[in-house]
Amino acid sequence: MNRPDRDAKKIVARNRKALHEYEIIDTWEAGLVLTGPEVKSVRAGKVSLAEAFARVENGEVWMYGMHISPYDPASRWNADPLRTRKLLLNRREIRKLIGATREKGLTLVPLDLYFRRGYARVTLALARGKKLHDKREALKEKAASREIERAVRERR
Repeated sequence: MNRPDRDAKKIVARNRKALHEYEIIDTWEAGLVLTGPEVKSVRAGKVSLAEAFARVENGEVWMYGMHISPYDPASRWNADPLRTRKLLLNRREIRKLIGATREKGLTLVPLDLYFRRGYARVTLALARGKKLHDKREALKEKAASREIERAVRERR
């Protein structure tokens, strides 16, 4: 019998802007509380993490700004596309996040959204915003490494 790997990730959306805008310090995997039509829309890939961020409030972690497009066949049961959604983490992880986000300049940003074992999960990163010169430096390093790779390929 040919069964897919149960722990395999099916990545639905990535926040590419986050890797450019922020310096990633630490990451966590969190579950996501969604309604039925939202799950179907996420499975179809109709989700955007570009403006999303998370915040710890009253001992719970909430995701703001994640846009999940309405699922057309479920027209009257659709929720607001930009509603705040609860993230599911262990109490110990939430305590770490509370301590970390109190530090000035740190924020929680989602890196990617995927399905694992049938459940929607999000990779949450503790991040510090990059300055403009840091972004330029990162782009220069990326371009230089690309040039090196190209030169190595041409020599072979």
